[in-house]
Amino acid sequence: MPDQEIAAKSVFREPSYVRFWFARICSTVSFQVAGVAVGWQVYALTRSTFALGMVGLVQFLPMLLLTLVVGQVADRFNRKTIISICQLVEGSTLALLAVSSYLHRLHPFGIYCAVAAIGAARAFEAPSTQALVPSLVEDAQVPQAIAWSTSANQTASIVGPALGGLLYALGSYVPYGLCACLFCMAALLSSTIVPKRQMAGKTPVTGQSVLAGIHYIRQHRNILGAISLDLFVVLLGGATALLPAYARDILHTGPWGLGLLRLAPAVGALSTAIFLAHHPIRTRAGHRMFAAVIVFGLATVAFALSRNIWLSMAILCLLGAADVTSVVVRSSLVQLETPDEMRGRVSAVNSLFIGTSNQLGEFESGVTASWFGLIPATIYGGIGSILIALIWMGLFPDLRKLERLAGTAADEKIVAK
Repeated sequence: MPDQEIAAKSVFREPSYVRFWFARICSTVSFQVAGVAVGWQVYALTRSTFALGMVGLVQFLPMLLLTLVVGQVADRFNRKTIISICQLVEGSTLALLAVSSYLHRLHPFGIYCAVAAIGAARAFEAPSTQALVPSLVEDAQVPQAIAWSTSANQTASIVGPALGGLLYALGSYVPYGLCACLFCMAALLSSTIVPKRQMAGKTPVTGQSVLAGIHYIRQHRNILGAISLDLFVVLLGGATALLPAYARDILHTGPWGLGLLRLAPAVGALSTAIFLAHHPIRTRAGHRMFAAVIVFGLATVAFALSRNIWLSMAILCLLGAADVTSVVVRSSLVQLETPDEMRGRVSAVNSLFIGTSNQLGEFESGVTASWFGLIPATIYGGIGSILIALIWMGLFPDLRKLERLAGTAADEKIVAK
């Protein structure tokens, strides 16, 4: 069957992809609900933007320390099993948070420990999830599958923050309890996935194979440029990490307002992800990615200057739309240009870059806000994101000129030694 006909088929005709998609919704809803609860609880206990930043740091550190290990695990063991185990660990950790909160025995240090445990589980889960997607559909359907997977994330990101804010008003233990149940449901769904293609054969673990993901990315400049762009842009433009402080101190609202602010970028991202699933980017992919990053930076600056919650929500919608456009282009490029036997290790490095930009970005945002003030730190971050996009356009001209998201991995006979 021609690639165009295959690409036109819906990925939801694949039962395993359907299970994967719903598991991802459950997992991401839980993570988003927990994020609202943790952020609000930490800020309520400490009233410190630095403490908010620490939440991101303790979640990032396990990912940094485990990067080389998780790549090997994702390439040598059953990926759906890894995902299921990680989701069970996350659910158990959140169940402990629920019990501790109910008994009023939860200290910020205990929250940090729980977040670190969740970060370690996600360090294994994320690269296995990324590497699993191409084995669930045909190669021509990968961009569509990634777009729908992104839409699952954004659907959950719409439901999760609003639900987290509402449930927190009933008691901090309520959102944690729901998260534990949702993670267990995700683990059950993940365990029933049956890939269309078996992953590549296992190779002996050597020093060279451990570092193979890093070497592969260094040798493929389009992949290097795409994931490093995300690293620096989100590292600088992490306004969402400061939303609890904006909600309480700038926009003068409560947990429900924080839920709405967390919901807004997901609304923009979801609508854009669904559009891209039906109308994949077929031309000028590189230009569109860089344009989206520049819009992301401008939206970050505009958000910092807003004093009205509804205007702030509209700006965050635009920010989410720009972000997901970049995500779909970058994720499709990374998966399509990486052979299956390398996807776990390349995805592990990619997850580290994403984790650095997200979790370490939260820490950076908290620190700079404590140094320069909440609003100036956000403005500087938005301007920095724009400058990074302009610099990367010059450093990676082939990425800027990229026309189509067409994979080369199928043509490459790369053996992970």
